[in-house]
Amino acid sequence: MDLYEHQGKELFAAFGIPVPDGKVARTAAEARALAESFGGTAAVKVQVQSGKRGKGGGIVLAKAPEEAEAAAGRLLGEGFQGTPVDRVLVEPLADLKQEFYAAITLDRASRRYVAMASSVGGMDIEEIAVSQPAALRRAGVDPILGLTSFQARWLAGHFPEEARAGAAAILSKMWDVLVAADATLVEVNPMVLLGDGTVMALDAKVTLDDNALFRHPDLAAYAEAFPVDPTQAKANEKGLQYVKLDGEVGIIGNGAGLVMSTLDVVQQAGGRAANFLDVGGGASADVMATSLEVVLGDPAVRSVFVNIFGGITRCDEVARGILEALGRIEARVPIVVRLDGTNAEEGRAILAEAAHERIVPAATMLEAAEVAVELAREGVSA
Repeated sequence: MDLYEHQGKELFAAFGIPVPDGKVARTAAEARALAESFGGTAAVKVQVQSGKRGKGGGIVLAKAPEEAEAAAGRLLGEGFQGTPVDRVLVEPLADLKQEFYAAITLDRASRRYVAMASSVGGMDIEEIAVSQPAALRRAGVDPILGLTSFQARWLAGHFPEEARAGAAAILSKMWDVLVAADATLVEVNPMVLLGDGTVMALDAKVTLDDNALFRHPDLAAYAEAFPVDPTQAKANEKGLQYVKLDGEVGIIGNGAGLVMSTLDVVQQAGGRAANFLDVGGGASADVMATSLEVVLGDPAVRSVFVNIFGGITRCDEVARGILEALGRIEARVPIVVRLDGTNAEEGRAILAEAAHERIVPAATMLEAAEVAVELAREGVSA
């Protein structure tokens, strides 16, 4: 779960990381009032779960209260890069002397955490790594020892001398945040040196591990701030292993490996998967019916590919589940079904006997993918 900036800064402040004295505004009038309280000038920052806000016009440095009001009104009314916006963060303008970058993240390739610090901030770290490699330092972090004080000092050692101690202190506290919150990313871009010599986190990007939220009921409450796709919400309610994607071919399979392979085959056939849905190794007719209801409830779906390899799962039960689902809701798109394994012949016979106009049988996985992609294209063009 990617936190909003203001939520990340709440975490930072709780661990002693210096942050601006900002407040959230939900209306343009509130933004104006906050700017007035800051002396008339303010930074108005859109709160979304995405980056590149500065380049996209999501951060406005207002020189007067009316400018803050206009900026907040635009962002709240128009949204940001297609994302609805319901809040902005308003902060006093800072006397910036120099910008840096710092992050601690999970490196899945090395199976450990890595801390990074750059003497150049305020831009994409990928660009810095390519154009100015000497400006970026990295250090692997032992999960038992944590980020040691000497590592923090080394990471900040190429910063200006007046910023090193403050930056090293923030890096150490960033590790504390990561461990305490079960985060997979804690990033500050930019970390700034102010005119008075203070080093501060001017931004906060924190990604929490969703699987650990049961240990953090206080942090789980942050999720209430984020809009949830209706289809995803229904899948969560039913306890299904479902992930919403951006394509048009709905996917249902049994077993995570098979579903991942199905996504790949759909892409190979020239299509895009609309979701990942794993019904599990022993899917009953009821689970199958519920899964099909969820996938068909996604308006982006133009066809459905049901890919079942029967082991523990019985294909005749899957077939009954498909027909049960079609009895509950109207199937507005074709459903391509590939059954193989335990009781596959019985399952195919059940579907053939039903002779439902929306069910399209397929003999192989590749054939099913190609048919599902072609039917989805016809649905889009129609």
